[in-house]
Amino acid sequence: MVTLRQLRYFETLARTKHFGLAADQCAVTQPALSMQIKELERELGVELLERRGGSVAVTQVGQEIAARAEAILNQVRELSDFAHQHHGVLTGPLRLGIIPSIAPYLLPDILTEIARQYPALDLQIRETQTNALLEELMRGDLDAALLALPIQQPQIETIALFEDRFLVAVQSQAVQKWATCDLHERIGQERLLLLEEGHCLRDQALQFCRIANMQARKALGAASLTTIMQMVAAGHGITLLPELCAKSEVDRQRVALIEFPDEAPTRTVGLAWRRTSTRKNDFLALSGLIKSLKSEDGRSHESAKL
Repeated sequence: MVTLRQLRYFETLARTKHFGLAADQCAVTQPALSMQIKELERELGVELLERRGGSVAVTQVGQEIAARAEAILNQVRELSDFAHQHHGVLTGPLRLGIIPSIAPYLLPDILTEIARQYPALDLQIRETQTNALLEELMRGDLDAALLALPIQQPQIETIALFEDRFLVAVQSQAVQKWATCDLHERIGQERLLLLEEGHCLRDQALQFCRIANMQARKALGAASLTTIMQMVAAGHGITLLPELCAKSEVDRQRVALIEFPDEAPTRTVGLAWRRTSTRKNDFLALSGLIKSLKSEDGRSHESAKL
């Protein structure tokens, strides 16, 4: 009889195409994983894999079975989630993905409030970039994701939580030079410090400022906002900083924050989950918690006004 364990092992191997990685993700040894997949092949009467020494390729029929296995595993997860609903809202395990430009600035308050309001919730956190979060969300490795909207995938449902405006961060010693200039024009003349490729914050900054010059394209791509802010403080460029991040990242003696004189560019922070999930009540409760935190927080820091 085909087992859920066999399906999980094979789906993981088909996705990673590497026995070592698949074994690690399934928390088993490679021989144990290989044995279960061979048992699955015998049970189904088909070859699922082409074994080529150290590499592995999934056969055509194996690809179809892997897709069906993923669907079955997702249905089993949804069944488990449905059963948890009878224990009340936000109880049991919940796997939440968060992008790096949100996690360190919002997560501590979320965890504190969850411990106070929902002590029976086992919140498991995964921090990575948007594309990876969406992939893991769709295949059921995550229950929900906290990220920037919009998400252009019809299988995913979202709810907007709050607007996070962008500020221009410049070296404090240079702030007076910005007093009489057109902000958008001046930004286009500066070296724009951005996160590396793959971070949605990078794309948002370029889009909002309509930056097309070569100087911006050659700008350094950093792995963290902390690195960027240290570069700004040292006078090596400027950046667009979400207000959510300002309190933690800005040294007011070395960095000045400038508001846009007209309507400020913003990003919409929201929660996303699979439309097929049975835990919508959980996600709405979590959304309400985050909204209340932001409402209480308000504008917690001031910006330099020019």
